[in-house]
Amino acid sequence: MKKMLALITAILLVFCLAVACVNENTPDPTEAPANNTEAPDDTDKKSEGVMTYAEYLAAPVDSQVVVETYVQDHQSWWDNKITVYTQDKDGAYFLYEMQCSEEDAAKLVPGTKIKVTGTKAEWSGEIEISDATFEFEEGSYIAEPVDVTNLLGTAELEGMMNRKVSFKGLVIETSSAESDIAFMYKWNNSGERGDDLYFNVSLNGKLYTFTVESYLRGKDTDVYKAVEGLKIGDVVDMEGFLYWYNGVNPHITGVTVKGSVNAKSEGVMTYAQYAAAAIDAPVTVEAYVQDHQSWWDNKITVYAADADGGYFFYNMACEEADAAKLVPGTKIKVTGTKAEWSGEVEIADATFEIVEGSYVAPALDVTSLMGKDSLVDRINRKVSFKGAEVVASNVKDDTNDYAFMYKWNNSGERGDDLYFNVKIGENVYTFTVESYLRGQDTDVYKAVEALKIGDVIDLEGFLYWYESANPHITSVTVK
Repeated sequence: MKKMLALITAILLVFCLAVACVNENTPDPTEAPANNTEAPDDTDKKSEGVMTYAEYLAAPVDSQVVVETYVQDHQSWWDNKITVYTQDKDGAYFLYEMQCSEEDAAKLVPGTKIKVTGTKAEWSGEIEISDATFEFEEGSYIAEPVDVTNLLGTAELEGMMNRKVSFKGLVIETSSAESDIAFMYKWNNSGERGDDLYFNVSLNGKLYTFTVESYLRGKDTDVYKAVEGLKIGDVVDMEGFLYWYNGVNPHITGVTVKGSVNAKSEGVMTYAQYAAAAIDAPVTVEAYVQDHQSWWDNKITVYAADADGGYFFYNMACEEADAAKLVPGTKIKVTGTKAEWSGEVEIADATFEIVEGSYVAPALDVTSLMGKDSLVDRINRKVSFKGAEVVASNVKDDTNDYAFMYKWNNSGERGDDLYFNVKIGENVYTFTVESYLRGQDTDVYKAVEALKIGDVIDLEGFLYWYESANPHITSVTVK
């Protein structure tokens, strides 16, 4: 019997040692693998009956939707309603005037998870959830801003709607064609401090309107004060939420000024100093090439600008190799003589050097200034005109009214400058396609040749002056 017990004891000892050896090399299934430093991420796991973001996007407008999402920020609570910016890792949701008690509103801090039931709605392009109710759930997530700078002006940007986003290196532009202001109280400057702030920014020659929504960031917040302190030409980085109103219209929560495209080197005039200089005075300016006419005989005529105004460099001395470098955005330092010819103010006898910097100006809509004395203050700027009507040109014969002419008196032929008349308001103006700027093979030249009397058109170009406004047109769109 003792031998039998000893044998059993020995067998058990060997078995235990074997198990111990196995356990030394076998991970505990209740522990995370040694090389996995993060817990599994189920942030976007949805409860039963809750839509994924893709399902929400696919749902028709006016249908009922149920989503789980995380608070990122919210507007002021009032009348048992609150408007909330929310997001999960797949996309974002704008909850418009969601039902909410004041007590619950205090709990909607960034990161809070909520389950929302409401109606998918659309207003002027903005996709949102209206008539919503919510309940709190377990979970937390705060989104990092996504840099969408390079998506501005693209169709892909709309797919980022309502997300927390950032923008880098945008330029503050004038917010009114009629006065140089960097921001407005309300969209038409009819408001006062405490109302929403509207301001224009540009990137690569395109203009966008951004907003500080006063119910999100009021007059005592850092971002509200920062926008009030902006100057035209400031280069800024921004954060906010990608709201949509007939196009991108972000609600901005942070602004940082990084520099200015209007910064000048020592001894260089500001645009205001240049504008005030006498005719025939020597001038030195720094500006950014926006376009140029054909190079010839070591000369080139350049349309240039900073964020404050436009410059016209007439027959500037330039070697052919340097002409190829004068692409839109190039910054140049120009020395010459301020001159005037039939109302056009320009810099003649100019020389230049290329300096560091880049800026492409957006077109300033000056339609409302046509017929006003203040239009001349925008001389040489890149401008646009909206809703002009093509009318008969100045020359006609017994059988034809001409929508355009080759040369000002129709004495030319294809390849010469095009002249055409448009009516804006009650007045008629003569516009030009300058053939050295846009020749016969360009889109705008062909578009003008195809115009018909009565066409309603939008245009872009440069506000050249000859006795009166005589813009050099670079783009025509028939509406």
